[in-house]
Amino acid sequence: MAVTIQKIADLAGVSRGTVDRALNGRGRVNADVAARILSIANELDYIPKSKRKKTPGDERLKIGIITQLAQSPFMIEIYKGIRQAVEELSIWGIEVLERSSNSVDEREQLAAIDSLAEEGIHGLAIMPVNSNAVCKKINWLIEEKKIPVVTFNSDIVGTKRLCFVGMDNHRSGFTAAGLMHMMTRGTGKILIITGFLSNQVNSRRVDGFLEELKHSGSGLTIAAIQGSLDEAEEVEKIIKDALHNIPDITGILVVSSGQEGIMQAFKNLELKKRPYVIIYDQTPANEQMLSNDIVDFLIEQDGYLQGYRPAYILANLLKKGQPPESEYCFTDIRIKTKYNL
Repeated sequence: MAVTIQKIADLAGVSRGTVDRALNGRGRVNADVAARILSIANELDYIPKSKRKKTPGDERLKIGIITQLAQSPFMIEIYKGIRQAVEELSIWGIEVLERSSNSVDEREQLAAIDSLAEEGIHGLAIMPVNSNAVCKKINWLIEEKKIPVVTFNSDIVGTKRLCFVGMDNHRSGFTAAGLMHMMTRGTGKILIITGFLSNQVNSRRVDGFLEELKHSGSGLTIAAIQGSLDEAEEVEKIIKDALHNIPDITGILVVSSGQEGIMQAFKNLELKKRPYVIIYDQTPANEQMLSNDIVDFLIEQDGYLQGYRPAYILANLLKKGQPPESEYCFTDIRIKTKYNL
């Protein structure tokens, strides 16, 4: 008897819809559940009808994935999503080739793109470095090599990429501004700490924050906008210097990595009352600061889905001719407090 989706669903103890999503990457499924479904399907040699027959001219599909800032804590969830996608797509004969960089380096990224192109990839998912050279290289892939490109986590203006998967960083800045206005009652000065001033993700968050403050008529003013190079030690130094030299700082917004420096700065300053603090990304260290009342709000961007979805968008296009539903596949902007971790 032929193996059916219903049989897999019965063995896995889930619905047919959950099996379909897990096998075809049409939506998010709990990682453990997806792994169980895929294991059962593999044991039963089940392959969806759309993927069972291959013509003699068919070749193994290769999808490239390029990341940056590989050692940053926020990348933990993104890599979990990538690992899950790699495991699932391998069952259907799709090979995923990865390149990563610990920095935001234009030359490293250009070399990674060239390397993957030489290996014969059919699609590319990339966290692009914001540079003209990278923009031109991506358009070269798309126009000359006919390789579709999906950007994720960070986007890049001027390319003909297929779509973007990630948080609406500009709107997340609106969210941070609204939260800060609520806590401070619209009075005082705000210290903004970003990572790399050239980082498009960081700049979009800051721009959204400033725009919402202006349009809302808030009485808050900006004490300073400082770049920390994503280093905790630099975040600590910036906070200590600012609170020592600038009076009336009532709030701190950190839009990048290195947030651990907040805790050390407050500890060394021995403040009677700390400023209100908003940070990004639900990493273990950030969860601890939120739980211990060192920060007030955490804005989470669903890194798992950002890592998981791009490879499936490319797979669906390459295998089925199915384009993404939208140019912007935004993940949720989730507001976390110590009460809903």
